[in-house]
Amino acid sequence: MSLPPLVEPAAELTVDEVRRYSRHLIIPDVGMAGQKRLKNAKVLCVGAGGLGSPALLYLAAAGVGTLGIIDFDVVDESNLQRQVIHGQSDVGRLKAESAAASVKEINPLIDVVVHNVALSTDNVMEIFSGYDLIVDGTDNFATRYMVNDAAVLLGKPYVWGSIYRFDGQASVFWAEHGPCYRCLYPEPPPPGMVPSCAEGGVLGVLCASIGSIQVNEAIKLLTGIGEPLVGRLMIYDALEMQYRTVKVRKDPECVLCGKNPSVTQLLDDYEAFCGALSEDAQQAVTDSTITARELKDMQDRGDDIFLVDVREPNEYEIVSIPGATLIPKGEFLNGAALEKLPQDKKIVLHCKSGGRSAEALAIVKNAGFSDAVHVGGGVLSWVKSIDPSLPSY
Repeated sequence: MSLPPLVEPAAELTVDEVRRYSRHLIIPDVGMAGQKRLKNAKVLCVGAGGLGSPALLYLAAAGVGTLGIIDFDVVDESNLQRQVIHGQSDVGRLKAESAAASVKEINPLIDVVVHNVALSTDNVMEIFSGYDLIVDGTDNFATRYMVNDAAVLLGKPYVWGSIYRFDGQASVFWAEHGPCYRCLYPEPPPPGMVPSCAEGGVLGVLCASIGSIQVNEAIKLLTGIGEPLVGRLMIYDALEMQYRTVKVRKDPECVLCGKNPSVTQLLDDYEAFCGALSEDAQQAVTDSTITARELKDMQDRGDDIFLVDVREPNEYEIVSIPGATLIPKGEFLNGAALEKLPQDKKIVLHCKSGGRSAEALAIVKNAGFSDAVHVGGGVLSWVKSIDPSLPSY
C-alpha cells in the first residue's frame, strides 16, 4: 500500500543542491518536492557496520538533510571485508566518527549527528525522538527488540534488515500502518540456535544488497512514493539470486502493538529477555570459567587436561590454540562428542569468544564431567593476551 510522505518539504534547494541532486530532480516521482522532503528529513542509522555502511553512504548521497549515526564500537581490521564506510587508516578509530567523516566526504551539504554511545533503555527514547525515521543496522536480537519497542512506543517507522552468510531479509515496521517486529518474531530464538555473523560469517557484498534496499525503502517513506515494505518481508538468496516476498500481517494479539498490549514500556533488560545464554549454560559457567592466561599456566605446568575447540572446522583453520582438539558444538548437541572425551583428564572447552563453549560446558557437566571448565573470551582472548602474532577474526 502507498503511504503519505513522512516529512514536509524544505522551503527551497540551493543552487549547489540542485546541481548535486539533478538526477533525482528529473525523476517525475521524486522531482523538486521529493528532494525537498529528503532535505528536511532526519534519519537515524543504528549501527555503522555491515548494513550501516552502505545505508549511510547512500542516505548521504541521496541528500537526507540530517543523518544520525549511533555506534559505540571501534573499527577492527576484520570489519573491512564488508563495512565499506571505513578504510585501513580507520582501524582503531571510533566507528561513529569514522562513518561521519566518510559521510561528510560524500556530501558536505548535510548535517551529521554522531551518537558515540551504546544504545540502551536509558537513552533510546530520547535519541529516537529527534528523528523522523530509524534505519536498523543492528546484528543482535536484544538491540533489535529494543529498537522495535522504542519505535512502536514513539509511533515512528523503521526500516529493518538482517544478513547471514548468503541470505538477507528486509522489511518496514510501522505499527500505525502494519505489523511490528514482534508480530513477525513474537519471541527471540532459543539461546545458541541462531549464530551471529561473527560466528557464521557473511558475504561482504550481501551487506550492500540489503543496505541499499533499506535506503530505497527509507526514500520511499520520506517522499511518499511507491509501495513500501510495510506488511511484507523481503527475502534474498544471493547464491540462487532469488528475491521473494512474504506477507506479514499485524498480530491482533501482539503483546506490544495488538489490541490488548501487555508491553507498554521498554523492558528492563533486553539481554535477559533474549537469553544470550541458556539457564543451564549460565549455571555451568559459574565458578567454571578460566582465563586464557590460566589455560596457558595449565599447559606450562603440564597439567593433565584435554583441550577442546567447539568451533567449526573453517574457523579452526583460521586460528587455533596449540594443543586443542576440534570437536564442533553440533557434536555436543547430538551427544556424539561425549564418547570422545577422556574420563581421566580435566576437560577444558573453548570457542571464539565463550558463548558456544558455555553451552557445550553445560552438556558436559550434565554428562558427569563435574570439573570441566571453559575459557572465557575463547580464542580471541588467547590471541589478545597470550599470542598477538596469531590472526584474529
